[in-house]
Formats: sequence, structure tokens, C-alpha cells
Amino acid sequence: MLPGKPAGATNRAAIRTQIDENLRRVYDEVLTEDVPDRFLDLLARLPGAAQFAEKTEK
Repeated sequence: MLPGKPAGATNRAAIRTQIDENLRRVYDEVLTEDVPDRFLDLLARLPGAAQFAEKTEK
């Protein structure tokens, strides 16, 4: 326990830090994953998808 802080406040801070670290780790892992082919196929079927693809490729 830190001086001047109740034990509950220290535990909450440690839990919050652990949650933050885990969320960052999971988010970083998701960023490196490929988009599933099925999802890309669905996006390609959207109206205007061809025009959007042309604009983003330039």
C-alpha cells in the first residue's frame, strides 16, 4: 500500500493499468490481422464500391 492512499485506490489503479495494457495488446494484434475475404466480398457488393475503390487507389 502506498503512503497516504487507501488500499482500495491502489488496487483500482493497478487493475486499471492491467486493463489498459491488455486492451492495447489486443488492439495492436487486431491491427495486424488481414480483413477476411468474405468481408471484402460483401464490401465489393455495396453500391458505389467500384467508384470508391478507384478514388482510394489513386
